[in-house]
Amino acid sequence: MLIYLIQHAEALSEEENPARPLSEAGMRDISKVAAYLSRLDVRVNQILYSKKLRASQTAEAIAKNLTPNSYKELAESDGLLPLDGPSVWDDRLKYLTDDLMLVGHMPHLGKLAGLLLCGDAEKNIISFQTACVVCLERDEKAIWSLLWMMTPGIIISAAPVS
Repeated sequence: MLIYLIQHAEALSEEENPARPLSEAGMRDISKVAAYLSRLDVRVNQILYSKKLRASQTAEAIAKNLTPNSYKELAESDGLLPLDGPSVWDDRLKYLTDDLMLVGHMPHLGKLAGLLLCGDAEKNIISFQTACVVCLERDEKAIWSLLWMMTPGIIISAAPVS
C-alpha cells in the first residue's frame, strides 16, 4: 500500500483573508506538483482532505490535474486538522489496503509520518513544505518506509527528453 501525505499549498495569511485560500503562488505550485504526479501515473482509491479551505483547494487542484480515472473519491475527512492526533490515521491505515492520498497540515502530517516510520509522533524526521508530496509504502509485514518525497522546487518545467 502507498500513502501520499501532502501538505497544502501556500495560502494567504489570516490578515489577508481569514478563510486562508491558496495564494497565486500556491495554486501554481500545486498545479505543477499535480501535473508531475500525473506524469508518474499516480493512482489512488481516495483523495481525502481536511475541512480547511486551503486543504480542499489543494486536493481539488491535484484531482483536476491527475490522469483521468486515477482516483475514485475526492472527499473531506476528519482527523486531518493541524492539531489532530496522528493515532487516528495510524489506526485507520492498519485496515486499509488501497493506495490513499491525505491532504493536510503541519504539525499533523509530520507527526503522522514520525509515527508510521519510527513509532514516535514526536520525531521530526521529514521536513514538510507547502505543496510537497511524501510517498510512504507499507510492506507485507506492515512496516512503513519512505519511498520518495517531492517539492515544487525540484520539478523542472521542461519538455520530456525524447
